[in-house]
Amino acid sequence: MICKLHLMILLQALLITFVACNAPPVPLDDIVIEKTSIPEECVRAVQSGDFVRYHYHGTFPDGKKFDSSYDRGSTYNVYVGKRQLIEGMDKALIGMCVNERRLVKIPPKMAYGKDGYGDTIPPNSILHFDVLLLDIWNPEDKVQIKTYYKPENCGRTIEVSDFVRYHYNGTLLDGTLFDSSHTRMRTYDTYVGIGWLIAGMDQGVLGMCVGEKRIITMPPSLGYGENGDGSDIPGQASLVFDVVLLDLHNPKDGITVEKLGVPETCQRQSKVGDFIRYHYNGTLMDGTFFDSSYSRKRTYDTYIGKGYVIAGMDEGLLGVCVGEKRRITIPPHLAYGEEGTGTEIPGSAVLIFDIDVIDFHNPSDTVEITTFFKPSKCDVLSKKGDFVKYHYNASLMDGTLIDSTHSYGKTYNVVLGSGQVVLGMDMGLKDMCIGEKRTVVIPPHLGYGERGVEGEVPGSAVLVFDIEMIDLEEGLPDGYMFVWNSDITPDLFTEMDKNLDGHVDPVEFSNYINHQVVTGKGKLAPGFDAGKIIDNMFSNQDRNSDGKITADEFKLKDEETKEHDEL
Repeated sequence: MICKLHLMILLQALLITFVACNAPPVPLDDIVIEKTSIPEECVRAVQSGDFVRYHYHGTFPDGKKFDSSYDRGSTYNVYVGKRQLIEGMDKALIGMCVNERRLVKIPPKMAYGKDGYGDTIPPNSILHFDVLLLDIWNPEDKVQIKTYYKPENCGRTIEVSDFVRYHYNGTLLDGTLFDSSHTRMRTYDTYVGIGWLIAGMDQGVLGMCVGEKRIITMPPSLGYGENGDGSDIPGQASLVFDVVLLDLHNPKDGITVEKLGVPETCQRQSKVGDFIRYHYNGTLMDGTFFDSSYSRKRTYDTYIGKGYVIAGMDEGLLGVCVGEKRRITIPPHLAYGEEGTGTEIPGSAVLIFDIDVIDFHNPSDTVEITTFFKPSKCDVLSKKGDFVKYHYNASLMDGTLIDSTHSYGKTYNVVLGSGQVVLGMDMGLKDMCIGEKRTVVIPPHLGYGERGVEGEVPGSAVLVFDIEMIDLEEGLPDGYMFVWNSDITPDLFTEMDKNLDGHVDPVEFSNYINHQVVTGKGKLAPGFDAGKIIDNMFSNQDRNSDGKITADEFKLKDEETKEHDEL
């Protein structure tokens, strides 16, 4: 009896299992959504009335494919909630984010129902869609701007009609890169607000300052519209531009000058025609360095207002003082224009020069003399031919010390007007008395000229000497190297010819002249080598150059022709 009961229970269980395994599928009453991929960030979700672009695979529950946007190579583009889609898809897209992926199961009543769709969708078919959302926008959308970096100093911002240089990365809303100025390694250069850009970019860059970084998102109505660009940008695509502004100017701009440092005293300001020496650092507006005189370890030397430099620099160097520091900002139409230099300076670039004025002069300048001490007794004044001893400190106009006699512990000694010093110093030392102190400013054409002195005095440098006259010895009249202090003996030749052999040799001549100097009867020009003067005097008298002077050769001053030196 128990065995029969167990057998009946087993048969009932097998029957229930058979019926359950062969039951028809439970019909769907609503869509079923499985989110198979969710982006980390969801800035915006689909709402009714939005326009979307998405890819999909359409299959039946058994996996058989009936349609795919991928096979057509283009997204499906449509408005949501406007009955342009089957009811189930209209509902399934709501709330989706860009780059979200959903597996959507749609019952027949929310798809193609009992009629199906031609030969593609049988009646009463459940449809499965694997959907990837790529884009969302709304007809009411405007340009969206997100600034993620802004410099502390933002003195000027983009306005309509400005010319700008910027870098950008252009992507679709799903992150697909379609263009980049970085890959071309050159900025995008254009006017703003006059129709040279798509409308969204024209609006999106307004108000930016140099160095600012923005994300500019625009709907297709402000981008490339229904048709796209025909290559990388599909129709009806939202565009995202990551922009960094490098430069801006307006065609009406002139130069701007910012004084970074002005000396306490400024006795003179530069003008057209002056020759100037200055250091500079040159950068673009974004701070990119392109040139520096400091790196070459020499100043930039040029005339002002003569077209030797770019027009903006010609203007910016006017009115400066020695020691002044300026920042000169020059728009491209006053610099290197649309072409740039072809290497360091791009086309249409605004240039910024930080300059430090070292010195300037004018070719018409002469020596400037300022006496800052004069002794109460100042009767004997220096003149041409005098032998003077003086101390000096020599510097450039910016105060750089280049030399000093004090460091050597001895005076500098010269004969004025003999070419032993530069012409400007010869001029500066005249009409001084012992103990007098002067500042002498010497322009380069009266100093060391364009070449200067290697390692000591730069080319075309103005020199400043602080001078103190220590001693002076009166020189001889112009043209004389020896003079008599007393009456000349009537038989001068015989006095020289000590051995009475009828001629005077170099030793006899030298001994005689030196004796006259020692006894005070004669004087040699001070400041020169006495031996060389005497040798020169002997050579002038030895007219046939035979090493001796005869009575016929020997002549005094009043007996000489004008073309010949005399005793």
